[in-house]
Amino acid sequence: MARVEHLSAARLQAGLDDAFALVAGRFRRPEVRQRARACLGGLLSGLERKNGWSLAEYAGEATPDGMQRLFNAAKWDVDGVRDDIRTYLMTHLGESDAVLVGDDTGFVKQGVRSAGVQRQYTGTLGKVANCQIGVFLGYASSRGRAVLDRELYLPRESWIAQPERCAAAQVPEQVGFATKPQLLQAMIERAIAAGVPFGWVTADEAYGDNGPLRRHLESHQISYVLAVSRAHQITTAAGKVRADVMAAKVPRSGWQRLSCGPGAKGDRRYDWALIATDSPAHRLLIRRSLSNPRDLAFYLCHTPRPVPLQRLVEVAGARWTIEECFQTGKNEAAFDHYQVRLYPAWYRYITLAMLALAFLAVTRAVLDPEPAPPASTSGLIAISANEIRRLFALLTRPPTSRSRILHWSRWRRRHQTRARHSHYQRQQLKDR
Repeated sequence: MARVEHLSAARLQAGLDDAFALVAGRFRRPEVRQRARACLGGLLSGLERKNGWSLAEYAGEATPDGMQRLFNAAKWDVDGVRDDIRTYLMTHLGESDAVLVGDDTGFVKQGVRSAGVQRQYTGTLGKVANCQIGVFLGYASSRGRAVLDRELYLPRESWIAQPERCAAAQVPEQVGFATKPQLLQAMIERAIAAGVPFGWVTADEAYGDNGPLRRHLESHQISYVLAVSRAHQITTAAGKVRADVMAAKVPRSGWQRLSCGPGAKGDRRYDWALIATDSPAHRLLIRRSLSNPRDLAFYLCHTPRPVPLQRLVEVAGARWTIEECFQTGKNEAAFDHYQVRLYPAWYRYITLAMLALAFLAVTRAVLDPEPAPPASTSGLIAISANEIRRLFALLTRPPTSRSRILHWSRWRRRHQTRARHSHYQRQQLKDR
Protein backbone atom coordinates (compact mmCIF):
# COMPACT_ATOMS: atom_id res chain seq x y z
CA MET A 1 0.00 0.00 0.00
CA ALA A 2 1.37 3.40 -0.99
CA ARG A 3 1.28 6.48 1.20
CA VAL A 4 0.67 10.04 0.14
CA GLU A 5 4.30 10.96 0.79
CA HIS A 6 5.33 8.38 -1.80
CA LEU A 7 3.24 9.94 -4.56
CA SER A 8 5.31 11.34 -7.37
CA ALA A 9 4.82 12.22 -11.00
CA ALA A 10 6.31 8.86 -11.99
CA ARG A 11 4.07 6.89 -9.61
CA LEU A 12 0.92 8.71 -10.67
CA GLN A 13 1.72 8.37 -14.36
CA ALA A 14 2.49 4.69 -13.85
CA GLY A 15 -0.85 4.20 -12.10
CA LEU A 16 -2.69 5.87 -14.97
CA ASP A 17 -0.68 3.84 -17.49
CA ASP A 18 -1.69 0.65 -15.67
CA ALA A 19 -5.35 1.68 -15.80
CA PHE A 20 -5.14 2.57 -19.47
CA ALA A 21 -3.32 -0.67 -20.28
CA LEU A 22 -6.51 -2.52 -19.35
CA VAL A 23 -8.43 -0.74 -22.13
CA ALA A 24 -5.64 -0.18 -24.65
CA GLY A 25 -6.64 -3.20 -26.73
CA ARG A 26 -10.00 -1.57 -27.50
CA PHE A 27 -8.20 0.98 -29.72
CA ARG A 28 -7.03 -0.73 -32.90
CA ARG A 29 -4.83 1.95 -34.41
CA PRO A 30 -1.78 3.10 -32.42
CA GLU A 31 -2.39 6.80 -33.07
CA VAL A 32 -5.94 6.52 -31.71
CA ARG A 33 -4.64 4.60 -28.70
CA GLN A 34 -1.98 7.24 -28.00
CA ARG A 35 -4.48 10.05 -28.39
CA ALA A 36 -6.91 8.37 -25.98
CA ARG A 37 -4.15 8.08 -23.39
CA ALA A 38 -3.26 11.75 -23.89
CA CYS A 39 -6.94 12.66 -23.56
CA LEU A 40 -7.12 10.78 -20.26
CA GLY A 41 -4.19 12.79 -18.91
CA GLY A 42 -5.84 15.99 -20.09
CA LEU A 43 -9.09 15.13 -18.33
CA LEU A 44 -7.15 14.88 -15.06
CA SER A 45 -5.10 18.01 -15.71
CA GLY A 46 -5.53 21.49 -14.29
CA LEU A 47 -7.15 22.84 -17.46
CA GLU A 48 -9.99 25.24 -16.76
CA ARG A 49 -12.16 23.72 -19.50
CA LYS A 50 -11.54 20.31 -21.04
CA ASN A 51 -12.90 20.15 -24.57
CA GLY A 52 -11.44 19.09 -27.91
CA TRP A 53 -9.43 22.30 -28.29
CA SER A 54 -7.91 22.45 -24.82
CA LEU A 55 -7.25 18.69 -24.63
CA ALA A 56 -5.41 18.82 -27.98
CA GLU A 57 -3.35 21.80 -26.88
CA TYR A 58 -2.47 20.09 -23.60
CA ALA A 59 -1.43 16.95 -25.52
CA GLY A 60 0.96 18.97 -27.67
CA GLU A 61 -0.99 18.62 -30.92
CA ALA A 62 -1.04 21.38 -33.51
CA THR A 63 -4.81 21.41 -34.08
CA PRO A 64 -7.87 19.89 -32.34
CA ASP A 65 -8.77 17.77 -35.38
CA GLY A 66 -7.32 14.52 -34.05
CA MET A 67 -8.88 14.89 -30.60
CA GLN A 68 -12.27 15.68 -32.10
CA ARG A 69 -11.88 12.65 -34.38
CA LEU A 70 -11.28 10.50 -31.28
CA PHE A 71 -14.79 11.38 -30.10
CA ASN A 72 -16.59 11.58 -33.42
CA ALA A 73 -15.17 9.19 -36.01
CA ALA A 74 -12.17 7.10 -34.91
CA LYS A 75 -12.82 3.36 -34.59
CA TRP A 76 -12.67 1.99 -31.09
CA ASP A 77 -14.82 -0.24 -28.88
CA VAL A 78 -16.46 2.14 -26.44
CA ASP A 79 -18.61 -0.52 -24.73
CA GLY A 80 -15.54 -2.71 -24.39
CA VAL A 81 -13.80 0.15 -22.57
CA ARG A 82 -16.83 0.42 -20.30
CA ASP A 83 -16.58 -3.29 -19.51
CA ASP A 84 -12.85 -2.98 -18.78
CA ILE A 85 -13.51 -0.06 -16.43
CA ARG A 86 -15.99 -2.26 -14.58
CA THR A 87 -13.41 -5.04 -14.23
CA TYR A 88 -10.78 -2.54 -13.04
CA LEU A 89 -13.14 -1.17 -10.38
CA MET A 90 -14.26 -4.59 -9.17
CA THR A 91 -10.64 -5.67 -8.71
CA HIS A 92 -10.10 -2.83 -6.26
CA LEU A 93 -13.55 -1.91 -4.89
CA GLY A 94 -15.63 -5.07 -5.27
CA GLU A 95 -17.50 -6.45 -2.24
CA SER A 96 -20.37 -8.91 -1.97
CA ASP A 97 -22.48 -6.52 0.13
CA ALA A 98 -21.86 -3.43 -2.03
CA VAL A 99 -24.67 -1.21 -3.29
CA LEU A 100 -25.60 -0.47 -6.89
CA VAL A 101 -26.85 3.12 -7.04
CA GLY A 102 -28.95 4.47 -9.89
CA ASP A 103 -29.52 8.12 -10.69
CA ASP A 104 -29.53 10.64 -13.52
CA THR A 105 -27.86 14.00 -13.96
CA GLY A 106 -28.28 16.88 -16.39
CA PHE A 107 -25.80 18.41 -18.80
CA VAL A 108 -26.87 21.94 -19.67
CA LYS A 109 -26.48 22.72 -23.38
CA GLN A 110 -27.11 25.52 -25.86
CA GLY A 111 -28.87 24.87 -29.14
CA VAL A 112 -30.94 21.93 -30.33
CA ARG A 113 -28.54 19.59 -32.13
CA SER A 114 -26.88 17.70 -29.28
CA ALA A 115 -28.34 14.19 -29.05
CA GLY A 116 -31.21 14.02 -26.55
CA VAL A 117 -31.24 17.73 -25.78
CA GLN A 118 -34.53 19.43 -25.01
CA ARG A 119 -36.08 21.60 -22.32
CA GLN A 120 -36.59 19.15 -19.48
CA TYR A 121 -36.31 18.99 -15.71
CA THR A 122 -32.87 18.37 -14.30
CA GLY A 123 -32.12 17.89 -10.62
CA THR A 124 -28.68 19.38 -11.28
CA LEU A 125 -30.31 22.82 -11.48
CA GLY A 126 -33.58 21.95 -9.76
CA LYS A 127 -35.57 23.33 -12.68
CA VAL A 128 -36.47 22.89 -16.34
CA ALA A 129 -33.57 23.78 -18.65
CA ASN A 130 -32.25 23.03 -22.12
CA CYS A 131 -30.12 19.98 -21.35
CA GLN A 132 -29.23 16.37 -21.95
CA ILE A 133 -29.96 13.75 -19.30
CA GLY A 134 -27.56 10.91 -18.60
CA VAL A 135 -28.64 7.91 -16.51
CA PHE A 136 -25.80 6.32 -14.54
CA LEU A 137 -25.16 3.24 -12.43
CA GLY A 138 -22.88 3.82 -9.47
CA TYR A 139 -21.12 1.37 -7.18
CA ALA A 140 -20.55 1.91 -3.47
CA SER A 141 -18.59 -0.34 -1.13
CA SER A 142 -16.54 0.16 2.01
CA ARG A 143 -13.49 0.58 -0.28
CA GLY A 144 -14.86 3.47 -2.32
CA ARG A 145 -17.37 4.52 -4.95
CA ALA A 146 -17.34 5.09 -8.71
CA VAL A 147 -19.50 4.98 -11.84
CA LEU A 148 -19.92 1.62 -13.61
CA ASP A 149 -22.22 2.36 -16.53
CA ARG A 150 -24.01 5.11 -18.44
CA GLU A 151 -26.87 5.67 -20.87
CA LEU A 152 -28.08 8.80 -22.65
CA TYR A 153 -31.81 9.43 -22.30
CA LEU A 154 -33.56 10.20 -25.59
CA PRO A 155 -37.02 11.83 -25.16
CA ARG A 156 -39.79 10.14 -27.12
CA GLU A 157 -41.55 13.02 -28.88
CA SER A 158 -38.67 15.37 -29.57
CA TRP A 159 -36.18 12.66 -30.61
CA ILE A 160 -37.33 9.07 -31.10
CA ALA A 161 -40.44 10.21 -32.97
CA GLN A 162 -38.28 12.29 -35.33
CA PRO A 163 -36.05 9.86 -37.27
CA GLU A 164 -34.46 12.62 -39.36
CA ARG A 165 -33.26 14.37 -36.22
CA CYS A 166 -31.94 11.10 -34.82
CA ALA A 167 -30.11 10.35 -38.06
CA ALA A 168 -28.43 13.76 -38.01
CA ALA A 169 -27.14 13.02 -34.50
CA GLN A 170 -26.08 9.49 -35.58
CA VAL A 171 -28.49 7.74 -33.24
CA PRO A 172 -28.49 4.08 -34.39
CA GLU A 173 -31.76 2.97 -35.99
CA GLN A 174 -32.17 0.14 -33.48
CA VAL A 175 -32.24 2.56 -30.55
CA GLY A 176 -35.85 2.96 -29.47
CA PHE A 177 -37.47 4.88 -26.68
CA ALA A 178 -36.61 3.78 -23.15
CA THR A 179 -37.67 5.42 -19.92
CA LYS A 180 -35.04 6.30 -17.34
CA PRO A 181 -36.03 3.32 -15.12
CA GLN A 182 -35.72 1.05 -18.19
CA LEU A 183 -32.24 2.41 -18.88
CA LEU A 184 -31.28 1.76 -15.26
CA GLN A 185 -32.70 -1.76 -15.45
CA ALA A 186 -30.63 -2.48 -18.56
CA MET A 187 -27.46 -1.36 -16.74
CA ILE A 188 -28.28 -3.50 -13.70
CA GLU A 189 -28.80 -6.48 -16.01
CA ARG A 190 -25.36 -5.87 -17.54
CA ALA A 191 -23.81 -5.74 -14.07
CA ILE A 192 -25.44 -9.04 -13.14
CA ALA A 193 -24.32 -10.69 -16.39
CA ALA A 194 -20.76 -9.49 -15.76
CA GLY A 195 -20.71 -11.01 -12.28
CA VAL A 196 -20.42 -7.70 -10.43
CA PRO A 197 -20.54 -8.47 -6.68
CA PHE A 198 -23.27 -6.54 -4.90
CA GLY A 199 -25.99 -7.07 -2.32
CA TRP A 200 -28.29 -4.10 -2.79
CA VAL A 201 -29.83 -1.61 -5.20
CA THR A 202 -30.91 1.90 -4.26
CA ALA A 203 -32.21 4.89 -6.21
CA ASP A 204 -34.41 7.96 -5.76
CA GLU A 205 -38.19 8.06 -6.02
CA ALA A 206 -38.24 8.54 -9.80
CA TYR A 207 -37.03 4.93 -9.93
CA GLY A 208 -38.58 3.65 -6.69
CA ASP A 209 -42.09 4.58 -7.81
CA ASN A 210 -41.60 2.53 -10.99
CA GLY A 211 -43.41 -0.79 -10.53
CA PRO A 212 -41.78 -2.69 -13.44
CA LEU A 213 -38.29 -1.90 -12.12
CA ARG A 214 -39.19 -3.07 -8.62
CA ARG A 215 -40.79 -6.26 -9.92
CA HIS A 216 -37.72 -6.96 -12.06
CA LEU A 217 -35.44 -6.72 -9.03
CA GLU A 218 -37.79 -8.87 -6.96
CA SER A 219 -37.92 -11.55 -9.68
CA HIS A 220 -34.12 -11.83 -9.36
CA GLN A 221 -34.30 -11.90 -5.53
CA ILE A 222 -32.33 -8.64 -5.36
CA SER A 223 -32.59 -6.67 -2.14
CA TYR A 224 -33.36 -2.98 -2.54
CA VAL A 225 -34.03 0.20 -0.60
CA LEU A 226 -35.73 2.51 -3.08
CA ALA A 227 -37.01 5.97 -2.29
CA VAL A 228 -40.73 6.40 -3.00
CA SER A 229 -43.03 9.41 -2.99
CA ARG A 230 -45.15 10.33 0.02
CA ALA A 231 -48.23 9.38 -2.03
CA HIS A 232 -46.91 5.86 -2.67
CA GLN A 233 -49.51 3.22 -1.81
CA ILE A 234 -48.39 0.69 0.80
CA THR A 235 -50.38 -2.55 1.04
CA THR A 236 -51.13 -3.51 4.65
CA ALA A 237 -53.46 -6.00 6.29
CA ALA A 238 -56.05 -3.20 6.37
CA GLY A 239 -55.66 -2.41 2.66
CA LYS A 240 -53.73 0.20 0.71
CA VAL A 241 -52.52 3.26 2.60
CA ARG A 242 -50.43 6.25 1.50
CA ALA A 243 -46.88 6.31 2.85
CA ASP A 244 -47.36 9.69 4.56
CA VAL A 245 -50.54 8.43 6.27
CA MET A 246 -48.56 5.50 7.63
CA ALA A 247 -45.95 7.89 8.98
CA ALA A 248 -48.56 9.78 10.97
CA LYS A 249 -49.47 6.56 12.80
CA VAL A 250 -45.96 5.81 14.07
CA PRO A 251 -45.86 6.17 17.89
CA ARG A 252 -43.12 8.15 19.57
CA SER A 253 -41.44 4.91 20.67
CA GLY A 254 -41.40 3.71 17.07
CA TRP A 255 -38.62 6.09 16.02
CA GLN A 256 -34.91 5.29 16.36
CA ARG A 257 -32.11 7.83 15.93
CA LEU A 258 -29.44 6.41 13.64
CA SER A 259 -26.71 7.61 11.29
CA CYS A 260 -26.98 6.71 7.61
CA GLY A 261 -23.30 7.48 7.04
CA PRO A 262 -20.72 10.24 7.35
CA GLY A 263 -21.27 13.55 5.59
CA ALA A 264 -19.18 16.65 5.00
CA LYS A 265 -20.26 18.05 8.39
CA GLY A 266 -20.36 14.85 10.42
CA ASP A 267 -22.68 11.86 10.72
CA ARG A 268 -25.98 12.23 8.86
CA ARG A 269 -28.30 11.45 11.76
CA TYR A 270 -32.07 11.13 11.41
CA ASP A 271 -34.97 9.50 13.18
CA TRP A 272 -36.07 6.29 11.44
CA ALA A 273 -39.14 4.07 11.62
CA LEU A 274 -39.73 0.70 10.00
CA ILE A 275 -43.29 -0.43 9.17
CA ALA A 276 -44.41 -3.91 8.17
CA THR A 277 -46.57 -4.51 5.10
CA ASP A 278 -48.72 -7.47 4.09
CA SER A 279 -45.60 -9.05 2.54
CA PRO A 280 -42.85 -10.42 4.81
CA ALA A 281 -40.26 -9.36 2.19
CA HIS A 282 -41.44 -5.72 2.02
CA ARG A 283 -41.28 -2.95 4.60
CA LEU A 284 -41.66 0.80 4.56
CA LEU A 285 -38.71 2.76 5.93
CA ILE A 286 -39.38 6.36 7.00
CA ARG A 287 -36.73 9.01 7.62
CA ARG A 288 -37.51 12.09 9.74
CA SER A 289 -35.35 15.20 9.98
CA LEU A 290 -34.12 16.12 13.45
CA SER A 291 -34.40 19.87 12.83
CA ASN A 292 -37.76 19.74 11.03
CA PRO A 293 -39.91 16.74 12.03
CA ARG A 294 -42.33 17.47 9.17
CA ASP A 295 -39.53 16.78 6.69
CA LEU A 296 -40.03 13.10 5.87
CA ALA A 297 -38.56 10.74 3.27
CA PHE A 298 -39.90 7.30 2.41
CA TYR A 299 -38.20 4.11 1.20
CA LEU A 300 -39.70 0.82 0.11
CA CYS A 301 -37.46 -2.05 1.19
CA HIS A 302 -37.38 -5.51 -0.34
CA THR A 303 -35.29 -8.11 1.50
CA PRO A 304 -35.83 -11.83 0.85
CA ARG A 305 -34.28 -12.45 4.30
CA PRO A 306 -34.63 -10.36 7.50
CA VAL A 307 -32.14 -7.49 7.72
CA PRO A 308 -31.36 -5.22 10.71
CA LEU A 309 -32.72 -1.69 10.62
CA GLN A 310 -29.19 -0.23 10.73
CA ARG A 311 -28.27 -1.95 7.46
CA LEU A 312 -31.40 -0.66 5.72
CA VAL A 313 -30.53 2.84 6.93
CA GLU A 314 -26.97 2.50 5.60
CA VAL A 315 -28.22 1.38 2.19
CA ALA A 316 -30.64 4.31 2.08
CA GLY A 317 -27.72 6.61 2.87
CA ALA A 318 -25.62 5.04 0.10
CA ARG A 319 -27.87 6.71 -2.46
CA TRP A 320 -25.95 9.94 -1.89
CA THR A 321 -22.68 8.33 -3.04
CA ILE A 322 -23.69 8.76 -6.67
CA GLU A 323 -24.31 12.45 -6.06
CA GLU A 324 -20.74 12.60 -4.80
CA CYS A 325 -19.61 10.74 -7.94
CA PHE A 326 -21.43 13.28 -10.11
CA GLN A 327 -19.83 16.16 -8.23
CA THR A 328 -16.36 14.61 -8.41
CA GLY A 329 -16.88 13.57 -12.02
CA LYS A 330 -17.86 17.08 -13.07
CA ASN A 331 -15.30 18.91 -10.95
CA GLU A 332 -12.32 16.57 -11.32
CA ALA A 333 -12.90 14.38 -14.40
CA ALA A 334 -14.67 16.93 -16.65
CA PHE A 335 -17.93 14.96 -17.04
CA ASP A 336 -19.75 18.08 -18.23
CA HIS A 337 -17.01 19.88 -20.18
CA TYR A 338 -17.67 18.17 -23.49
CA GLN A 339 -18.75 20.00 -26.64
CA VAL A 340 -19.78 17.00 -28.71
CA ARG A 341 -23.18 16.73 -30.36
CA LEU A 342 -23.34 13.23 -31.84
CA TYR A 343 -24.90 10.31 -29.96
CA PRO A 344 -21.79 8.05 -30.27
CA ALA A 345 -19.52 10.95 -29.30
CA TRP A 346 -21.39 11.45 -26.01
CA TYR A 347 -20.71 7.82 -25.05
CA ARG A 348 -17.06 8.09 -26.06
CA TYR A 349 -16.36 11.23 -24.08
CA ILE A 350 -18.31 10.11 -21.00
CA THR A 351 -16.67 6.67 -21.01
CA LEU A 352 -13.16 8.16 -21.04
CA ALA A 353 -14.22 10.53 -18.26
CA MET A 354 -15.49 7.49 -16.32
CA LEU A 355 -12.03 5.92 -16.67
CA ALA A 356 -10.46 9.09 -15.28
CA LEU A 357 -12.88 8.99 -12.34
CA ALA A 358 -12.18 5.26 -11.82
CA PHE A 359 -8.45 5.99 -11.65
CA LEU A 360 -9.06 8.55 -8.90
CA ALA A 361 -11.28 6.11 -6.97
CA VAL A 362 -8.78 3.24 -7.21
CA THR A 363 -5.81 5.45 -6.32
CA ARG A 364 -7.71 6.65 -3.28
CA ALA A 365 -8.56 3.06 -2.30
CA VAL A 366 -4.96 1.84 -2.41
CA LEU A 367 -3.55 4.69 -0.33
CA ASP A 368 -3.17 4.02 3.38
CA PRO A 369 -5.50 6.16 5.48
CA GLU A 370 -3.80 8.67 7.72
CA PRO A 371 -5.97 8.74 10.85
CA ALA A 372 -5.82 11.71 13.17
CA PRO A 373 -5.37 11.13 16.90
CA PRO A 374 -8.69 10.99 18.80
CA ALA A 375 -10.19 14.40 19.58
CA SER A 376 -7.38 16.10 17.69
CA THR A 377 -7.29 18.47 14.73
CA SER A 378 -3.56 18.04 14.11
CA GLY A 379 -3.77 14.91 11.97
CA LEU A 380 -4.68 14.42 8.29
CA ILE A 381 -8.00 13.15 7.00
CA ALA A 382 -7.98 10.45 4.34
CA ILE A 383 -6.97 11.82 0.98
CA SER A 384 -9.88 12.72 -1.30
CA ALA A 385 -10.34 12.16 -5.03
CA ASN A 386 -10.10 15.89 -5.72
CA GLU A 387 -6.82 16.10 -3.80
CA ILE A 388 -5.41 13.21 -5.84
CA ARG A 389 -6.49 14.94 -9.05
CA ARG A 390 -4.88 18.19 -7.87
CA LEU A 391 -1.62 16.39 -7.09
CA PHE A 392 -1.73 14.67 -10.47
CA ALA A 393 -2.26 17.98 -12.26
CA LEU A 394 0.58 19.72 -10.43
CA LEU A 395 3.11 16.88 -10.54
CA THR A 396 2.56 15.69 -14.11
CA ARG A 397 1.83 18.86 -16.10
CA PRO A 398 3.89 18.88 -19.30
CA PRO A 399 6.38 21.66 -20.04
CA THR A 400 5.17 24.45 -22.31
CA SER A 401 6.92 26.82 -24.64
CA ARG A 402 6.17 30.37 -25.70
CA SER A 403 5.94 29.35 -29.36
CA ARG A 404 3.36 26.64 -28.64
CA ILE A 405 1.26 29.02 -26.53
CA LEU A 406 1.28 31.65 -29.28
CA HIS A 407 0.55 29.03 -31.96
CA TRP A 408 -2.63 28.00 -30.19
CA SER A 409 -3.61 31.61 -29.58
CA ARG A 410 -3.39 32.29 -33.32
CA TRP A 411 -5.25 29.07 -34.14
CA ARG A 412 -8.14 29.95 -31.82
CA ARG A 413 -8.43 33.46 -33.17
CA ARG A 414 -8.44 32.26 -36.80
CA HIS A 415 -11.15 29.73 -36.00
CA GLN A 416 -13.20 32.34 -34.15
CA THR A 417 -12.91 34.67 -37.14
CA ARG A 418 -14.28 31.98 -39.44
CA ALA A 419 -17.05 31.15 -36.99
CA ARG A 420 -18.05 34.82 -36.67
CA HIS A 421 -18.09 35.24 -40.46
CA SER A 422 -20.31 32.16 -40.86
CA HIS A 423 -22.65 33.41 -38.16
CA TYR A 424 -22.99 36.80 -39.82
CA GLN A 425 -23.72 35.13 -43.18
CA ARG A 426 -26.45 32.99 -41.66
CA GLN A 427 -27.95 36.01 -39.92
CA GLN A 428 -28.00 37.99 -43.20
CA LEU A 429 -29.83 35.12 -44.94
CA LYS A 430 -32.45 35.09 -42.19
CA ASP A 431 -32.94 38.86 -42.46
CA ARG A 432 -33.71 38.77 -46.19
